[in-house]
Amino acid sequence: MIKCISFTVLLLSPVAHAVDIQPNTLYPEVEFDTSMGKIVVELDRTRAPLTVDNFLTYVVKGHYDNTLFHRVIADFVVQGGGLDLEKEERPTDQPIVNESGNGLSNLTGTIAMARENEPHSATSQFYFNVVDNEKLDPSSRRWGYAVFGEVTSGMEVLAAMALVPTEFNRKLEWPDFPIEDIVLKQARLLPRK
Repeated sequence: MIKCISFTVLLLSPVAHAVDIQPNTLYPEVEFDTSMGKIVVELDRTRAPLTVDNFLTYVVKGHYDNTLFHRVIADFVVQGGGLDLEKEERPTDQPIVNESGNGLSNLTGTIAMARENEPHSATSQFYFNVVDNEKLDPSSRRWGYAVFGEVTSGMEVLAAMALVPTEFNRKLEWPDFPIEDIVLKQARLLPRK
């Protein structure tokens, strides 16, 4: 009977058991080592457990290492998590359930999941809010964008990123692409406190 229960739990959460994402840490921390400096975020597993587990799985597997911040809009967001250094999209796992109704708001210095128009389409891409963006929060009429943590160190790095010159990238046909690459050299889950 015990084997049956253990197997069921593994089936329900295969990603969480495949890598050590500190499942019992309520507020895990991740350090982003970027070409412009370091940023540390504290994640909130109490409010966004699925989103935090998803994000940490990508972190621990090295998905974010040597990727680009590919969307920078001053007075809005700095986005990354999807493109390698050759500007090719990295493969992702399945999309996750949108946890935007968790009570966390898209305020300056928070980290949230990027997604397509479909509300449950977030995979690996994330963004930092560089201003208060309450318009990205959910309302009674629409889904929002799920916030799952906040910057605890390196806001000056994030502020500098938000000011870099951008252009329309012809290869990707995307606007707001930094002219000079901003590289996320490594994202790593910090040891438990």
